[in-house]
Amino acid sequence: MSAPVIVEATVKQTATLIFMHGLGDTGHGWSSALAAIRPPFMKVICPTAPTQPVSLNAGFRMPSWFDLKTLDIGGPEDEPGIQAARDSVHGMIQKEVSAGIPANRIVLGGFSQGGALALYSALTYDQPLAGVVALSCWLPLHKQFPDAKVNSDDVPIFQAHGDYDPVVPYKFGQLSASLLKSFMKNVTFKTYSGLSHSSSDDEMDDVKDIISKWTHWEGQNMARRAQCCGIS
Repeated sequence: MSAPVIVEATVKQTATLIFMHGLGDTGHGWSSALAAIRPPFMKVICPTAPTQPVSLNAGFRMPSWFDLKTLDIGGPEDEPGIQAARDSVHGMIQKEVSAGIPANRIVLGGFSQGGALALYSALTYDQPLAGVVALSCWLPLHKQFPDAKVNSDDVPIFQAHGDYDPVVPYKFGQLSASLLKSFMKNVTFKTYSGLSHSSSDDEMDDVKDIISKWTHWEGQNMARRAQCCGIS
């Protein structure tokens, strides 16, 4: 796997966002958009998936976190590939923890295949995370849950999906959210009317708000304003 795209915090780092791109993309595809919405104390890590053959695309080689055999929710899945990618994400989390960022200050996120990986990696990590941003995606190996879950029931999940998505059907997102809500306590599923398999300004505004909430950016801003302006 090539080196990730890293956007360093602009003030002292106290939080991290690790965000996985979709099939065929690279870490560069999301780094600028995420840099524009993250809190100043948040480092952004956008890894690039290894290049490998993808069955769904007639074996064509492209950046892919794991093999995709079908986009049928009941179809066969690349369990060894999903678990190997999960191990890689856990390694990235652990590297940040070793550098002094607590797991509960680390947000996992992703789009499409990357969002699927973010969900699976978060649920199977053994320390509570700040939250999961899952865009236009699904929960892989869904039949293993809730048994495969080792994380806290309280880890917040923000799942977003366009209702005109022709690639990962909106229904798949809905089904995944329903399953997640059956064993996780803080799951939000937001529909973006007319959105296809992509993001939008409205969605990114919501991602900014949710990351700010999870990392308490608003509270820090209010405290700074109070200190600056002599408010008590």
